[in-house]
Amino acid sequence: MKCIIMQWRKKSSKFTNNLKAAYILAGLLALANDTMAQENEGFVVDEIIAKVDNYIVLKSDLEKAYQDYLTNGGTPGEDIKCQYLAMLVRNKLMMAKAEIDSVVVLDAEVDSYTDRKMEMIIAQSGVTPDELESKYGKTLEQIRLEIRDQEREQMVVRKMQDEITKDVAVTPSEIKKFFSKIDTLPYFSAAVEAAQIVKIAKIGTEQKEITRQQLMDLRDRILAGEDFGKLAKKYSDDPSAQSNNGSMGWSARGKMVPEFEAMGFKLKPNEISMPFESQFGFHIMQLIERRGNEYNSRHILISPKPSSNDLKEAEHFLDSLRKLIVPGGMTFQKAAKEYSDDVPTKGNGGFFIGADESMRVTVEELDPVIYFKLDSMKEGEISEPMFFRTDDNHSAMRIIYYKSRIRPHEASLETDWTRIQLAALNEKKDKILQKWFSKARRDVFISIDKAYEFCGILDQ
Repeated sequence: MKCIIMQWRKKSSKFTNNLKAAYILAGLLALANDTMAQENEGFVVDEIIAKVDNYIVLKSDLEKAYQDYLTNGGTPGEDIKCQYLAMLVRNKLMMAKAEIDSVVVLDAEVDSYTDRKMEMIIAQSGVTPDELESKYGKTLEQIRLEIRDQEREQMVVRKMQDEITKDVAVTPSEIKKFFSKIDTLPYFSAAVEAAQIVKIAKIGTEQKEITRQQLMDLRDRILAGEDFGKLAKKYSDDPSAQSNNGSMGWSARGKMVPEFEAMGFKLKPNEISMPFESQFGFHIMQLIERRGNEYNSRHILISPKPSSNDLKEAEHFLDSLRKLIVPGGMTFQKAAKEYSDDVPTKGNGGFFIGADESMRVTVEELDPVIYFKLDSMKEGEISEPMFFRTDDNHSAMRIIYYKSRIRPHEASLETDWTRIQLAALNEKKDKILQKWFSKARRDVFISIDKAYEFCGILDQ
């Protein structure tokens, strides 16, 4: 996360530390999520430097977060390292308090986030799954389990933070007061306001039938004696099949999508299903074993690919929608909320959101494809439909709305109200979290290594 506000120098050092802490917490959550950065071997030392009940903080955790901060242009300093350690301890405290307060996250939700992260890692690594395993000296399943633990901790921490700060808000006068304390105003780079409407190509009957037949052929080969796992690894569109040969392990009720779960409780042990459809595509499943409300299974997934006619239908839909918008009969925002298939942006009226949670996205944050497209457009213009592949690998079409461009400028209340409001809100939330920390630490056991006592974490 790009912490622009951290560049703002305050008159009060305590004020600065509080503000930095708020953004370090957000940045830390992102850094802990970056499994691919674990290759920084020069500073990994396994040594426990803090304990919070049954949770520990390793020296390698702190050094990794600090080195990543420096890599991203941060200024060295023991005070920064102390702030990172404070955030690590705070996270562990939230985990411990979550157990006491019975704050939980659903396993299905954790698994969903983990699977998406695994897909992203495999897609962005630029190597085969076998090469990835060799690179890190771990199987894909071991990597997945590590990511799952990180995802679960982050989700619990976010849930605890949201609960602690759910009623926190800032008034206009508090925002102006916050701004008045800024000693050196930041200079913001160029940004744009842009939006999109995405239409995922609807798979036609012919393409679905082709996919069903592919799975029927694989089913016949398995029944004829070929190895299920080898075929899953070769043909399945489920990324995890590269490491688990299609095995889904034991699943309880409510963990899988309804169609998959229904088949798991319908089949007999060792039986292989006929092809069936879910939101992910078409599957064949083999039930390994079932006991009570759990079942052990494996599957092969093939996601049908849209035909050229399917894509043309999506293109025609967006072209017709664009003609309704251009004359002013419907706003782009209203059309996006009603018709876009892109969940992350449709709630914002199709607009992309920057790191500061505003609709102004810096040039550095923009997808290069969108950047080059906007470079050929005029402000207020809506593009023709163009091909687009979604994050979850669906073929789609989209139109882009170029609302405006914001020139590089010095921060001001008039032009950057949302950014300043967010900074003021985060500072206020951090003060609430610090008060919570001071109170909550009495409910758990916390121990900090003597080498880090100078940070004064337990004195705050």
